Amino acid sequence: MRLPTLAAVLVAFALPACAEDLQFTLINNSSHDISEMYLSPHEKDSWGENILNVDVVAAGTQGKITITDGESVCDYDMRFVTTDGAEVEDTQDMCKLGSYTLHD
Repeated sequence: MRLPTLAAVLVAFALPACAEDLQFTLINNSSHDISEMYLSPHEKDSWGENILNVDVVAAGTQGKITITDGESVCDYDMRFVTTDGAEVEDTQDMCKLGSYTLHD
């Protein structure tokens, strides 16, 4: 079953008044459904919680991700876990990122 756009995907962290939200479009152009997504500032050593508030980001769908963690950094590590357990990791400058596309 295809999900409608994932506008409801939201990173839910505490937001201090001085921090600016970062937003990008996640495009799942792979043939795999994504069940978990983790973001962490590059200099941190832990992933924290799964940020997806949907069960699955189906192959062929896209949606907005908003980072509201209160950090004032741009470089984030990203970790995606598929429904079959495969993992993909990457590091991106989220201040310059308009969209991020997952491929096979």
